[in-house]
Amino acid sequence: MANSRIRLLSAIFAALAAAALCAHASAQTVLRASHQFPGGTGDVRDEMVHLIAKEAHDANVGLTIQVYPGASLFKPGPQWDALVGGQLDISLYSLDYASGEVPAFSATLMPGLIRSQDRAKRINHSPFMKDIHAAIERHGVIVLSDAWFPGAMASNKSCIRMPADMKGLKFRSAGPTFAAMWRAAGANIVTPPSNEIYNAFQTGVVDGTDTSLATFGSMRLFEVVRCLTAPGNNALWFMYQPVLMSKKSFDNLNKQQQAVILKAGKDAQAFYESKADAVNEKTIKLFEEKKVKVVTLTDAEYDAWIAVAKKSAYAEFAKDVPDGRKLIDEALAVK
Repeated sequence: MANSRIRLLSAIFAALAAAALCAHASAQTVLRASHQFPGGTGDVRDEMVHLIAKEAHDANVGLTIQVYPGASLFKPGPQWDALVGGQLDISLYSLDYASGEVPAFSATLMPGLIRSQDRAKRINHSPFMKDIHAAIERHGVIVLSDAWFPGAMASNKSCIRMPADMKGLKFRSAGPTFAAMWRAAGANIVTPPSNEIYNAFQTGVVDGTDTSLATFGSMRLFEVVRCLTAPGNNALWFMYQPVLMSKKSFDNLNKQQQAVILKAGKDAQAFYESKADAVNEKTIKLFEEKKVKVVTLTDAEYDAWIAVAKKSAYAEFAKDVPDGRKLIDEALAVK
């Protein structure tokens, strides 16, 4: 009789434990985070997303974030529509990719508007960024982390320093504003996404490219180019690549989970900003070690490019985009 009672109690406890596990599992909210950058290669953008996922897990609020790097879940461009529609929860996204739908986003990849990593931090607190955030939020997406990544130009022909160096090059451009400037300088524009640049060099589709410095490193482009024009103190190229979240997904979280996600986003931003200079230097050193020539623009060379940009990218943006001139002026006003 006693043994039967013990077996009965054991069965009850086992059932209760199983029910508790099921309740815990059902209480778990699983979010999907996608980005186009290589995973596990030390790319700081992948590290930012994994930091958010780790903090969400460690907070023990019933939140799991599954990270899909390398465009394994969504191709680069469609991530924006997926965020807007709630099919994707989180992305570290190159905002300019959505400029076809929201033309104002091209201001976040505009020649010469940022110029340095320090100025990028200051611009995050400017009227310019307030307007960009407002445009993002109007489309049902929120910003978890602000992040500006410097970029470079490179060619398998020779160094790119002056506008005349672009003449006749088959050049891959990351966005329409740079394409306008490169085209005005004499380049022929082609448009493979950043995760296809390496193959484009190998197959002769491109002679040169612009892209973020981080992508130059993680995509091993030192194997296919001869000269890298690095950012230095006169960076033409900075791209806004924030961590974004679908507002539909965010609104489905409870208050505690929302607080954890917002904090994790700010922590990821601080993580990147604390090591941005070191990340840039590491990539430049890698290219030098691989015997790629590395140059930076002088003040005079930078000014020559800005003169071309004002007549092409700036003029077109101000003409075609509502409040385009206002956005340019707000960015340039940040000292």
